[in-house]
Parts: sequence; structure tokens; C-alpha cells
Amino acid sequence: MSKPEDVLAFQLGVVGYHGFEREYRFHPVRRWRFDFANPEIKLALEVEGATWAQGRHTRGSGFEKDCEKYNTAALMGWRVLRFPSGWVDDGRALDAVEQAVMGGAHD
Repeated sequence: MSKPEDVLAFQLGVVGYHGFEREYRFHPVRRWRFDFANPEIKLALEVEGATWAQGRHTRGSGFEKDCEKYNTAALMGWRVLRFPSGWVDDGRALDAVEQAVMGGAHD
């Protein structure tokens, strides 16, 4: 677990979103996991680290593997929200989660 994931877990708890499981394995065969998932509403949260430092998620192979994972999840009916760590720090990630849970989007 990364520090931004720990921060998001804390934020989710503060606002009362206790239905999210960490490291949730969503696929019956593949070993893919979501950083956080609420299986009841099929909402997944991914914290993408090292986005400005050529981390795994921004290099070719890692990016392609993420595309396969996220596309498969979407075809299985999951909504996946992806957040750079800065969005966790400044609250934008939590705002997006609240919008998704409440079923709406605002400007």
C-alpha cells in the first residue's frame, strides 16, 4: 500500500464510505486487483502513483497492461475512477468518489 492509498482510505472513512475494500480482486481468473472497490455498487478506485516520474503506470508496458485491466473491468460492469496522488492530497479524488456514490456529476 502506498501513502496516497492510506490517505484515501482515511478520507473515505471520515466521510463514512465504509463499503470500500482494499486490494479487491475483481476478476475470477486474472490476479487483477483494484486499490479500492465497493462490489455492491461496482465502483472501483485506483490511485496511480509516480505519474510525473515515469512510474509503471505511465511507461509503455505498464500502460498497456492497465488498459487491458480497466477495459475488462468496464466490460464486466465496473466503473473505475483513476486518481493521480496529487488529486488524493487536494481532495479532488474524494469529490469524485462522492459524485459517483451520489449518482451525479457537477461542475
